[in-house]
Amino acid sequence: MADSRKYHITVSARTNFIPEQSDESVDRYVFSYTITIANTGQMSAQLISRHWIITDALQKIQEVRGLGVVGEQPLLKPGEKFEYTSGTAIATPVGAMRGSYQMVAEDGSQFEAEIPEFILAVPRVLH
Repeated sequence: MADSRKYHITVSARTNFIPEQSDESVDRYVFSYTITIANTGQMSAQLISRHWIITDALQKIQEVRGLGVVGEQPLLKPGEKFEYTSGTAIATPVGAMRGSYQMVAEDGSQFEAEIPEFILAVPRVLH
C-alpha cells in the first residue's frame, strides 16, 4: 500500500464574482477562481490533467476535463506551491465547484489530488 504522506497535495480556492462579464438578463454569472496547489507530501509530483464538476443552483452539472491547468503541467517539489487563476460561467447566482487533479509522482506512481468543493456566489446573495 502506498504511503499516503509520500503523495499528498493540498488544494485551496478563492473566488470572485465578475459583474462586468455577467448578464443577469440571460442567466450568465461569471466567476474567477484562484487555486493554490501545494505539495504537502514527501515526493515531487507533476499535475497532468484536471477534472472539474461545476454545479449551479438548478443542479445543472458541467464537467470539464483537460490536460494541465492554464496551459501548464506544473512539477511541484515537496513544499512548493503553484497558483493560477481561471474562470467559469454558470446560469444561477450561486453554484459550486469541485473536482480532482491527476498527478504523477517522480517514482511513476499516479494519484489523484482532490479539489474540495467551493462555493460560487454573487455578493449579497448568500447571508
